[in-house]
Parts: sequence; structure tokens; C-alpha cells
Amino acid sequence: MILTKEDLVSQFTNCGLTKGQHILVHASLSQLGYVVGGPETFIRSLLEIVGEEGTLMMPSQTWKNLDPSTGVHWDAPTEGWPLIREHWPAYNKEITPAIGMGAVAEMFRKWPGAARSDHPARSVAAVGKHAEYLTQGHDISNIFGSGSPLDKLYQLHGYVLLAGVGYDKSTSLHLAETRADFPAKKRVLESSAILVEGKRKWVTYETQAVEDEDFIRLGEAYDQEMNVPVYKVGQADIRFLEQRPLVDWATSWMEKNRL
Repeated sequence: MILTKEDLVSQFTNCGLTKGQHILVHASLSQLGYVVGGPETFIRSLLEIVGEEGTLMMPSQTWKNLDPSTGVHWDAPTEGWPLIREHWPAYNKEITPAIGMGAVAEMFRKWPGAARSDHPARSVAAVGKHAEYLTQGHDISNIFGSGSPLDKLYQLHGYVLLAGVGYDKSTSLHLAETRADFPAKKRVLESSAILVEGKRKWVTYETQAVEDEDFIRLGEAYDQEMNVPVYKVGQADIRFLEQRPLVDWATSWMEKNRL
């Protein structure tokens, strides 16, 4: 299946996307089929739909910028860990590439007018009316909680677009984690290379431990209880969700199902 920008605009509009919305996008472009122009066309289509009054946001995480003891540097021998801690490049939101977020997210973070948050491992990028608001003040110890980009999207009554991906890719569920009260909830120490007054420093900070192993099960329950429609764009399954009801429901679900 071959898709042009006009095809994407038409099909995403049929999923409920429209002008003025603020949307957190998670996408696997390869699932749609052959998109003429690839990531550029995909991004242009969504920006055209939401218009000047809307905003797009995507994860631009750099999770390799974490301590090797967490397992993110599985390709390095343990005897090399001290060297990683000493020499891993400090996060620079203008330069540091998104890791494992897909070709769309990597292009999006460099899009003209894009803003990117300052978190050294869990940044987001945004383009549009509220791009600066969503990305500013991303506290190093408060990745997904109150005042984070995810919470700000919640306050804006934003949306979540899952294009060719499942609930396991929905970072908004981490906002629910910060709100839910469950016995296994805990704080952990993480470390990243950051710039402090222009100098690279390896900094250790406390943050909430995150868990996504039950996100697919949670999503299946949400689909069933809320009768979530599954659309098609090209060959890909599409879910287009209001973020606030999803987060509120997931918070309650976690309190009932997480031990």
C-alpha cells in the first residue's frame, strides 16, 4: 500500500484528529505501509491537520544516558562501566539523538520550531502552539509526574495517538503510575551525564521507578471496558484517545491490579 500526504491527512482526519488538538504521538511508520516521503510526510500530515492552534508532542528519549548498571549498555563489558560513567556525552537537547524512538521521532526533534525538554534521559519534543509550555521545566527527578510534559498535556485536555503501536508504547500510562497508590511503588536512584554551567557532570538523582510490563494487559482491559474504536491508516491499527480519561482509568486500574 502506497500512501501520500493527502491520504494520511484524509485517513487520520477520519480517526478523529482535527484542528486545535494537542496530541502525543507514538508511531511505527513501517506499519502503515509505504509512505511517500517517509517520516517527513508523516509529520507534515499531522501538522497540517492540527494547524497553528494545535500542538504535536513526541518522546525523544535518550535512555542510553543512564548508568550501565541498569542494563542499557548491554553491549559493553562490565569492566568498561567506569569509563562510560566518566566519558558518556552530556545530554544536549540540540544534538543528542533520540534512541529507539523510531525515525519519525528522530526527525521530529529536529523539525523547524521544535522545542525539546531538558531531561537527560526522558526528554520529549514538541511543535506548535504549546510546544514551549509542554517542554519547559522538565525536572530531572520528576520524569512523568505533576508538572511534567505528560501532566501538562493532561491539563490541556490533550490526546494520545497510537499509530501502528500498542499500549506498551504509551508513556502517558507512566503519568498514571505517579498518581496511583500501590504497594510496589518505590523511588530509585538514576545517573546521567548533564551539562552544569557548561561543564559535563555525572549526576545521580532520585526518581520514581517505572514499570511497563502490564501496559498491554491494561490496554486490553481499557479497550474492552471503554469500547475503544480501532481505526486503520494504511495497514496500521490506529487508536486515538483522550489522554485524561485514559490516565484516570489507568490510575484506578493500577491501584486494583498492582501488588
